[in-house]
Amino acid sequence: MKALDPLFKPRSIILVGASHTGIKLGGVVLKNLLKLRPGGVRVFPVNPKFRRLMGVRSYGTVGEIEDKADLAIIIRPAPEVPGILEQLKGRAGCAIVVSAGFAEAGRMDLQKTVQKTAREGGIRLVGPNCMGVHNNANGLDTFILPAGRLKRPRPGGVAVVTQSGAVLSLIFEAFSRPQSTVGSSITAHYGNAADIDESDIFEYLEDDGKTKAVICYIESVRDGRRFIKRARALARRKPLLILKAGKGAAGQAAAFSHTGRLAGSYEVFRAVLSQFGLLEAADFEDLADGAKALSLQKPVKGNRVFILTNGGGAGVLASDECAGQGFHEAKIPQQKIARFKRIFPPFYGPSNPFDLTAQVRDEDYLTVLEELKGDYDGFVIIALSAVRGITEALGGMLADFKKRTGKPMVFHTGRDAVGQRLSQTMEAAGVPAFDSPERAVRALRKLLIK
Repeated sequence: MKALDPLFKPRSIILVGASHTGIKLGGVVLKNLLKLRPGGVRVFPVNPKFRRLMGVRSYGTVGEIEDKADLAIIIRPAPEVPGILEQLKGRAGCAIVVSAGFAEAGRMDLQKTVQKTAREGGIRLVGPNCMGVHNNANGLDTFILPAGRLKRPRPGGVAVVTQSGAVLSLIFEAFSRPQSTVGSSITAHYGNAADIDESDIFEYLEDDGKTKAVICYIESVRDGRRFIKRARALARRKPLLILKAGKGAAGQAAAFSHTGRLAGSYEVFRAVLSQFGLLEAADFEDLADGAKALSLQKPVKGNRVFILTNGGGAGVLASDECAGQGFHEAKIPQQKIARFKRIFPPFYGPSNPFDLTAQVRDEDYLTVLEELKGDYDGFVIIALSAVRGITEALGGMLADFKKRTGKPMVFHTGRDAVGQRLSQTMEAAGVPAFDSPERAVRALRKLLIK
């Protein structure tokens, strides 16, 4: 058994602060936990006012529970938490402290007491000031927000590691949109990180069979050396994409007030990520787009990018973004330019970007790609669907090319009916589609490793 299995795969759970109604936080969590019972998970609600809650026995105190538990969840006022952890000594392997009112509220003394009590009791601690974990593989859900307010993503291969509950909500919202192709495996919101932090979770995710890629939002790092060690170890096994907040002085101050941890210099953090080849997201949109790309394709080494478009302006926008991302837009070999001039109309632009113009036909895309498939590492395909020559058949052609070559590819099209169906076809084939050329290029950066 791995050290954090009691957290992510518990067979028994104590809920301190359970409630009889879904209106209260303890009721939301209890309702979530009781869904695990058909799988053999035992749930022990603790609330001195009730002998039964939602059809199961309730306990007045932790001391009344005869059995040990893998996991304890605490939803009680901050001053009560040290005493509850004292009662949990020898009774729980891990604990999630949902309660706020610790370092983020200026009570570092209280947080240190919680740390000390948990450590002395042999309890690994998540939080305080957090929602805990969600595991799509076994249905574990410790979140205090009901599914009607925070829709849970479908099962998938992207793990989410975050210091912020608000950012977690934004990620889940993005993953749960009707057109989204991204599903989650494990999600961990660790809040103030009094004990378990992103490095511990990275280490656990290295061997998690359901996780194919990891996205991470962080505001501060407690142990920089360990963070780099664990991030690099994880990135060697599966893609890791990091969004760092607190980039300016005001943001660093806000990060401290949020979790009570100093954010440190962003310039140093960014330089370290670059030095060790770790992927960084520029902003939240880039994080979500990167998650989509990484959920559909595996990164490969390479930096030569080819842009194929039927709109010159869109190609220029993609080219500008390629320059900003450090891509090499290699020129088309001269002998192939000569061939393109023989087979295409004179107004086509056989260069990189290659402009097929508004008079394009579906098959023109495939002709160019087949000729150049060995010359480039990744492809940006732009098919503005308002022109007559673009039909839904293009999706099948591009999907077949992607399947045969395995080359990283991203796609941009229009938002009309044809464009929407093309996007659906492409994403079903493992090619992420985006609403702008720039977003497509930024996503491709996550798929091509320098």
